[in-house]
Amino acid sequence: MTNGENAIAQTKRKFLFVSIEGLIGDVAWQVLKEGHEVKYFIEAQTEKNVSDGFVPKVDEWKPLVDWADVIIFDDVGFGEIAEELRKKGKKVVGGTIYTDKLEVERDFGQAQLREVGVNILPSWNFSSFDSAIDFIKQNPGRYVIKPNGDAQNEKELSFIGQEDDGKDLLHMLERYKKSWAKKIKSFQLQRFASGVEVAIGAFFNGKEFITPININFEHKKMFPGEVGPNTGEMGTTMFWCPPNKLFNETLAKMEEKLASCGYIGYIDLNCIANAKGIYPLEFTSRFGYPTINIQMEGVLSPWGEFFHALANGVKYDLKTKRGFQIGVVIATSPFPFSDKNAFKKYSEDAAIIFKKPINDGVHLGDVKLEDGEWKLAGQSGYALILTASSNTMEEARKLVYNKVQNIMLPNMFYRNDIGIKWASDSDRLYTWGYLY
Repeated sequence: MTNGENAIAQTKRKFLFVSIEGLIGDVAWQVLKEGHEVKYFIEAQTEKNVSDGFVPKVDEWKPLVDWADVIIFDDVGFGEIAEELRKKGKKVVGGTIYTDKLEVERDFGQAQLREVGVNILPSWNFSSFDSAIDFIKQNPGRYVIKPNGDAQNEKELSFIGQEDDGKDLLHMLERYKKSWAKKIKSFQLQRFASGVEVAIGAFFNGKEFITPININFEHKKMFPGEVGPNTGEMGTTMFWCPPNKLFNETLAKMEEKLASCGYIGYIDLNCIANAKGIYPLEFTSRFGYPTINIQMEGVLSPWGEFFHALANGVKYDLKTKRGFQIGVVIATSPFPFSDKNAFKKYSEDAAIIFKKPINDGVHLGDVKLEDGEWKLAGQSGYALILTASSNTMEEARKLVYNKVQNIMLPNMFYRNDIGIKWASDSDRLYTWGYLY
């Protein structure tokens, strides 16, 4: 640790967390437990009670800007505000206008990757369903539908074509045209590629990447075996490592562009890797959820100290565990959909019961602490993330599912196959030479 980092470590700081939907409560709770002062603002009215009882909350965040040593934004959409605060000398972990655009506008993100010499899959952008339907009729093939803009947060709207002639996509586009025309203003068709879906991520301090990097494998579908609607993530496996071929041929090439805009935070690039190459699919230029919760399982450095160093552009020696981390999402109705009536009927104020005390590896989703009990909050049904670490993925799986069995929550559900594909996926990535 450098002298600058030692000085940071010796001082307790003031952290202001700013959220749209209450995603970052678990991280705020961790920083609070490390002895720092924390205040947490949530914008969405339906999520205002998320993290109540765990973290001190505020009704307005802007009057606290001068109070805070570090301001942390948890999502895209804050880029312009974050840039303005940095210009005023404030220390901010969060996006920029450029990095927000990388994630929200898929065609822009792909163009930026192409510009720095990264291989990308052919893709086409549309603002008309009829135009996309005509395109597939004229160019039969297997494609992936990906909404642009705010609609991309509706994970169930992404669709991976299964038929080589694209007929299933034609049916899906007709359905979107009838039901989602007002929600989906533009979307992308991307050529489908088979292989291992793998994400490469790292923290960036405004000047350079912080190592080690993070390699993670998302499990996006609702049901085991990658069946059902997209949820964002039902669980993830990961490991920390020095820069390797996966990183050097993709995310590393964005370093100069990220430095030029002064980005500070975590950035992740989801890819398909196969014997022919590595093909980026999309950026996540913010914390990922539950990625950040599972990273907390594997990071040994204090998070408050790390965030302060990051916001100050310090070259930080991030300490991480060896081996593998795994996280399993515990959810209830209406997740992954939005239905306040279903939440009220099946999940509102439902108590989470721990059969036996769990000392670690329990991370907050949309919950609150009330009268000594953990209860569901907000309206999403996204309850907990349980995590574990081990020297082998098989042992990590065993440990995390033992924790799952210790949870009682009415109508809870989870995937029981998180990490089960690790043996085959890792074999292929090693065979192709990407993990060296």
